Amino acid sequence: MPKQITFKKTFSKKKASRKKAIINLLQKVLLQGGKMEHGLYEYDMEEHLDEWYAGLIADGEELVFVLTENSGHVAMVLIMKDRTVYVNEDAREKLSQLWVVAYAQNMKLLIPQMAEDIDRGFFSVNGVVVTNKSPQKLGISKGFG
Repeated sequence: MPKQITFKKTFSKKKASRKKAIINLLQKVLLQGGKMEHGLYEYDMEEHLDEWYAGLIADGEELVFVLTENSGHVAMVLIMKDRTVYVNEDAREKLSQLWVVAYAQNMKLLIPQMAEDIDRGFFSVNGVVVTNKSPQKLGISKGFG
């Protein structure tokens, strides 16, 4: 009689729990005012600023914001078309000013995909195109870094 083999889906459960942990971290820092890690920005992100700015220009975007996570710490950078760079809490604050009414709603929509990007080992790169000059009418274009 052949031996029956049973496979466990432990890998997908671990993957799902990691993604959920990233979602929780992003919610904490983006929606609840949690602290971000400047050292992570310096270690992981600072060297990519020119690359992300070039993408912003090539794609005709007004700004790009990028997030990363490592060992439970989150870092964020926002780059404006005029080359102004905001890091971590300053980036979050600037983006919330630009999206006055829609910041929380936009983040709730974006966080799952940003967590997916990060869980897959990428930066979450989010380009923003102005579709109307009123602050709450900004569009998002997704990219990977």
